[in-house]
Amino acid sequence: MAAMEVADIMVVAVYFILVLAIGFLVMWKANRSTVSGYFLAGRSMNWAAVGASLFVSNIGSEHFIGLAGSGAASGISVAAWEFNALLLLQLLGWIFIPVYIQCGVYTMPEYLSKRYGGRRLKLSVDLYSGALFIQESLGWNLYVSIIVLIAMTALLTVTGGLVAVIYTDTLQALLMIVGALCLTVFSLIKVGGLEEVKTKYMQASPNITAILLSYPNLRYNESCHQHLSPKPDALKILRGPTDPDMPWPGFLLGQTPASIWYWCADQVIVQRVLAAKNIAHAKGSTIMAGLLKILPMFIIVIPGMISRILFTDELMCISPEHCMEVCNSPAGCSNVAYPRLVMSVLPVGLRGLMMAVMIAALMSDLDSIFNSASTIFTLDIYKMLRKQASSRELVIVGKLFVIFMVIISIAWVPVIITMQGGQMFYYIQEVSDYLTPPIAALFLLGVLWHRCNETGAFWGGMVGFVLGALRLILAFVYHKPHCNQPDERPSLIKDVHFMYVATILFWVSALVTVVVSLCTPPPRKEQIAAATLWGLKKRRRLKLQENQKAGAAALQLLNLKGTSVLDKEKSQHLPNKLNGIEASHVRAQPGQAHVVAANPSIQNGCHMLINGPEMVEEGERKGVRDEEEEDCCLGGGGQEGGKCMKVLEWFCGFKQKMTNAPVVCRSRTGEECG
Repeated sequence: MAAMEVADIMVVAVYFILVLAIGFLVMWKANRSTVSGYFLAGRSMNWAAVGASLFVSNIGSEHFIGLAGSGAASGISVAAWEFNALLLLQLLGWIFIPVYIQCGVYTMPEYLSKRYGGRRLKLSVDLYSGALFIQESLGWNLYVSIIVLIAMTALLTVTGGLVAVIYTDTLQALLMIVGALCLTVFSLIKVGGLEEVKTKYMQASPNITAILLSYPNLRYNESCHQHLSPKPDALKILRGPTDPDMPWPGFLLGQTPASIWYWCADQVIVQRVLAAKNIAHAKGSTIMAGLLKILPMFIIVIPGMISRILFTDELMCISPEHCMEVCNSPAGCSNVAYPRLVMSVLPVGLRGLMMAVMIAALMSDLDSIFNSASTIFTLDIYKMLRKQASSRELVIVGKLFVIFMVIISIAWVPVIITMQGGQMFYYIQEVSDYLTPPIAALFLLGVLWHRCNETGAFWGGMVGFVLGALRLILAFVYHKPHCNQPDERPSLIKDVHFMYVATILFWVSALVTVVVSLCTPPPRKEQIAAATLWGLKKRRRLKLQENQKAGAAALQLLNLKGTSVLDKEKSQHLPNKLNGIEASHVRAQPGQAHVVAANPSIQNGCHMLINGPEMVEEGERKGVRDEEEEDCCLGGGGQEGGKCMKVLEWFCGFKQKMTNAPVVCRSRTGEECG
């Protein structure tokens, strides 16, 4: 395996300088002295920056290590999580975010508090996987790697807040995609194309005889043989109900609902979308991030499969002793698939680029978690303890909490090193699936069902939490044995896939929540007015009715004024009576709609009474009221022609200018219209 050379180190150094320059430039210009400015970037970010930040916040170093490792070990099934995210991101943008914005929350615990009236492990895995790549590339000590990685990320996060995080994420997204595409192209060229990948992967079994000759002291057990050959359905994404990697009923009924927590209720993800300047930009960011989530299948999973083809005897180690010799992990060596491919396939210079990509992936993950964790602590815990805390004090506390997070994270890494299995990505999903399904059920029911109350949510969450924690403890107690050891775990642990456990946890939590909510008093109106989709729709209906009443009142006032003017003209100009009548008849001629207003504004056939600031095309001005924009985006009105253009305008969020003048319209028959 090639080593990093001077040119590679220079590329990494240039990357660090560029990130620091952008980060400090943004910090210098941004308003970081207020709570909104530090924790939500002043809610001023456009859709492209938020979308890029969403992507790289999710595609961290554990994806490059874990997805590629799972691709090497079991094929393309792991890509199901990436395609699933495309749909769940739209659920976030079109269902959850409008409710969160209407509710006016900074954090997810704050939403639960407003919705229900009550008070509420990924980081260390990211640290381990990012440091693993650096250790593979540079041979640095694991803890030295972690400390070097964490120092710059903490510096940017502590000093710059979310605005620095998002802008540096945008640079890192570009770097990540370009670098990973380069590796994919070089790897495909080396193995002869995509069709050759399919053929050679199914033949990529280790040469046991050659390995035993190379390591005379190794002992080989026949029980390990079943793990060495590619699985027959390795080229399928969704597999049979009993598949150990991707059982399709468990994925659809358990993993998908559980993933709602990550994509629609996790602070790291939601905080970025809340930083968008308005709802249209928030929706645009989720569309962009969803489309980008198609890429990992091609730039991470397939390179992992290629790595198995090129380094079969190393990645598919034949015994725990052999694995210790190759990668210092008895559970397996698939996790080193991606760094081995980088260091062996890419030329000098591009190796440095990919090194920078991995650092970018880790930094984007770390800064996301640091900023989100400090937001929750500062606004949900510290502010509750010190209700009179000033904005400056809250910002300082948030920065100090980031430093505390750094210390805790480094201390937790040894636990992850000893517990992580051969496929890190599945390890992350398994732990998550024991803890998050009840939370996903509470958020989903809280947003969609206005009858759900605090008592139901509490008992549903508690039942799910107890069951999930019990299953997690059993998983820690009964470790999966190595392939050369007998599996004596209870059948509940050995034979029930973690996705089926997630299915049980989600639906049991939801059922308990529904039953208890129906058996107890409903929530107060103020709890559901702004914190549910039902409340959001009701508010729009009320606003539409208010607009119609105001339009009718304005129309009546104009008609009264017109009548008084005609009476005055009649008394003063009797000879011109006929002319006056004809003129009035022309003005009221049916067949045309007359809009009476100064500088009228029409968007999607919707004529509104706006008493707020002007609305302009998205992205040109700040401070547009999200609620008004959402009303006009989602409102109907006109039934005539131009429907395709109206749909396009609604989808893209384009607006024409609106003034403060009330707008009234009349239909072709002369009647009022809303």
